[in-house]
Amino acid sequence: MTDPHPHPHPVRAPGVPAARDRLDRALDELAAAFRGAAARPDENACACHWGSTEELVLLKTPGGDLDRDLLQRAWYGTDWRDPGAVLRRILPQFARELTTGLDGYAWAVDRAGAAFAEAGWQEWPARQSGAVREFLHAWWAYALRVTGPGLLPAREVLMVCTEASGAIGPWLAVWEGTRHPVADHHLAETLDAWDWDLLREELPWRPWAAWPEEAEGAVRTELTAWIAEHAPARLRAAGAPEPLRHSARLLGLPAPTRHQDPHWPPNLT
Repeated sequence: MTDPHPHPHPVRAPGVPAARDRLDRALDELAAAFRGAAARPDENACACHWGSTEELVLLKTPGGDLDRDLLQRAWYGTDWRDPGAVLRRILPQFARELTTGLDGYAWAVDRAGAAFAEAGWQEWPARQSGAVREFLHAWWAYALRVTGPGLLPAREVLMVCTEASGAIGPWLAVWEGTRHPVADHHLAETLDAWDWDLLREELPWRPWAAWPEEAEGAVRTELTAWIAEHAPARLRAAGAPEPLRHSARLLGLPAPTRHQDPHWPPNLT
């Protein structure tokens, strides 16, 4: 019998079996909560940009996995009449694909969080919204404990969860409480990828979710402050390179001061 939730082969940290069990339960609950969901009968999309009439019929038919290319076009689309109904139709499969790295479609992860936000999932009935919330939290807890081929980097999981929920604080709080070398490795990788954007006071990803400008700034400010407070000690413990540790320190300085620091600009390789 084929495992519906195949386990990747990650580098493991303490608590992985429990985190994986929680994630599997969350995926099972998504499948149950959205069984029978389908796009609206009057849903439409431009054939030249999205797909054929026959493919559209598949979204309007409940049950069964979609071809991966069709799945990606469904959650990446921006012009659905009812994006919530479309997401409910694909959500059990989409969630499984997210947890296993999106295979050849990882390039499109930048819109995954916005797909959740645009669907308005937090306003759905309690069982459905609860299933989505638990999935996001279970996925994030698991992502912090594993690393390996075929998995999305923790920073991209953080990006998806932040855009899906509209807040970054709850996810950073989980990271703060997850203390082991794998979580610290993810922190070093995240800072290595994002430090220069943050030091220039820019959000390190393009937000697709419809955030007001002040909300985007608030997320960046909260992320910067969290890294400045929590990253230095964890990076030292992880043996991170010195330029990366300087990046974390510089994030805690006001912009004019950091520009005058002898280690400015840091870690640009």
